Amino acid sequence: MVFSDRAPPATVPDKAIVKRPGAAQLAPVDRADDATGSGVAALPAAASSTANSAGTDKELLEKKKKADAEEAAKLKAEEQRVLAAKAENCQRAKASKAGLESGMRLSRINAKGEREILDDAARAAELKRAQAVIDSDCK
Repeated sequence: MVFSDRAPPATVPDKAIVKRPGAAQLAPVDRADDATGSGVAALPAAASSTANSAGTDKELLEKKKKADAEEAAKLKAEEQRVLAAKAENCQRAKASKAGLESGMRLSRINAKGEREILDDAARAAELKRAQAVIDSDCK
């Protein structure tokens, strides 16, 4: 027996074809040359394997739906986490900008651990950075 997803060539007689692609039922096979009758016994086995594969297909579809739902939940959770981080960054940038615009003396700790007072150029650079964060995260 040969199983294929393509139609047999025109040279194959109709009596030798068990099932045509897309056919709903199995056609009975009359094999006079088959003394054991295995060709006839194979028909019910093929029908039962089709029924088993339909059950397996349902199981696979259920598993796929479940996996898709889990993936969607993960994506939604990740999106919520990103939105929360952006909201926090926005709030911090607005507070920083308000402090920088207040005109008070501000200081920061440099890489050596020393305290340094922000001059006008450093204050302008920090204002520009804070505004960039506000523009990107506060929408």
